Amino acid sequence: MYLVVFRNRKRADIDGPTYAADADRMVELARAQPGFVAFKSYTADDGEVIALSEWTDEAAALAWRRVAEHAAVQDKGRRAYYQSYSLFAGTPGRVHHYTHGGET
Repeated sequence: MYLVVFRNRKRADIDGPTYAADADRMVELARAQPGFVAFKSYTADDGEVIALSEWTDEAAALAWRRVAEHAAVQDKGRRAYYQSYSLFAGTPGRVHHYTHGGET
C-alpha cells in the first residue's frame, strides 16, 4: 500500500464548475491507471480539503504523477485553483484493519 495525502485550500476566486469538472476527470483518469486502489476526499468546516489516494506501490503513484493530462491539470491548479497545498506520500509504517469479528 502506498498513500498520497493532498491537503489544500482553494482560492476564493476559482471557477467552481470548471474546478469540479477537472477534479471529476482526474478521479476518472486515476481510476483507470494501473495500481490505483482508492480515492476519497473530505472537506473540513474551515474549507481545507484532504484528498487521499491509495496505490498498490510507489511505482504506480509515480506513474500517475507523470500522466500528461494529470500534469497539465496540476499546473492549472497552481495557477488558478489553489491558495496553498501540501502533499505527503509514502508507505505507512503500521496498518490495522478491522472487520466485525476480528482484527487483522
